[in-house]
Amino acid sequence: MEAPENFEETVSNYTPRMAGTVNWGTATVIGVFAGLLYGGSREASASVSKDAEVMLKLGSTADKREQHRLMRDAMEKRFVRVARGSIIGGVRLGMFTAAFYSLQNLLAEKRGVHDVFNVVAAGSATASTFGLMMPGSLQWRARNVVLGSVLGAAICFPLGWLQLKLIEKANEGNVAANPVSEASGGVGAAIERLEGNLNK
Repeated sequence: MEAPENFEETVSNYTPRMAGTVNWGTATVIGVFAGLLYGGSREASASVSKDAEVMLKLGSTADKREQHRLMRDAMEKRFVRVARGSIIGGVRLGMFTAAFYSLQNLLAEKRGVHDVFNVVAAGSATASTFGLMMPGSLQWRARNVVLGSVLGAAICFPLGWLQLKLIEKANEGNVAANPVSEASGGVGAAIERLEGNLNK
């Protein structure tokens, strides 16, 4: 006797992203690299005065070995400062970017709409959270939370509006370039896409 076969149907939890939402992983990587560049360049420009001090010490030392040792030490310290500034800048901006975009996407998914208020709420919450993490007394941190919340909302409102307008323009171009056909799925849609690519 044969046992009856039980077929289990796999259920997918995949939900397509809403139009206009940003992939937070990509945005985080870009934020990390931007922070690396910013932090490294800031430390490199700040170390110019320290290089001047080394040059003064080099002028007052006649021994070539001592001059070489001073230059080597100065270059090692500068490298460590720039590397440390790069890493700290990358981590800070990466964390901020990850928090902002993940919160923005979460709000868009939970509310079911992608609008300016998602961007404003994400910017306000992220800025106030990072204001809370700043060093200082409890009063100073409370001030940073309020200031971060207000500045985050004030900066993100025009940026969110601009983002939505750019998304609308991009979607208008996509609709004009790819008119909706009757065969929206399956083999018919694949054949129409192939014909469209061959006609180009």
